[in-house]
Amino acid sequence: MKLDPFYPIFESVEQIKRFVPLGIRLVQLRIKDSVIRILRDDIREAKTVCERYNCQLVINDYWQLAIEEGCDCVHLGQEDLSQADLIEIRRNGLNFGLSTHDEWELDIALSTKPDYIALGPIYQTCLKKMKFSPQGLARISLWKKKVGILPLVAIGGFNIERIPMAFAHHCDSVAVVTDILRHDFPAARVKQWIEGTQRWR
Repeated sequence: MKLDPFYPIFESVEQIKRFVPLGIRLVQLRIKDSVIRILRDDIREAKTVCERYNCQLVINDYWQLAIEEGCDCVHLGQEDLSQADLIEIRRNGLNFGLSTHDEWELDIALSTKPDYIALGPIYQTCLKKMKFSPQGLARISLWKKKVGILPLVAIGGFNIERIPMAFAHHCDSVAVVTDILRHDFPAARVKQWIEGTQRWR
């Protein structure tokens, strides 16, 4: 699986409709605490938008709905692995990525043969309370040595100014949430991210 260097994570289909047309080529839809009927409609709408603009859509957590709606990629946290049917995911042709926060989780993730690995948080993040401390840039280089040719996504606390150092430590893609969604001019920020990740990657 080839990842675009810019990996935004959005929390609603409305954000996908707003920002994907700006030139995004990879996006994750991460919706929490919604009912299945609404989730299904949101996934369908997001998939339609992403297909129109040649953007790869990743569904967070809801792998069954991703299969049923014909999506091609899911992202799973470590806590999701015990309930996810990886054989069924593969049988239906989906790629999947996994989050990791320490060596133990990385070993578990690699044993499942995912299509990419995410490492975080690299920096302190205000998005949610994390039980893991910031990993730091050096951990990106260490993880890349361990995962080899497997694509590595760095996530957690990133802004425009931190892009060059992320790629200097050999990640393949940088994921971002709050630096876009909490920016005064989020559409302009998306364009800055597209330009910055292309330049420094």
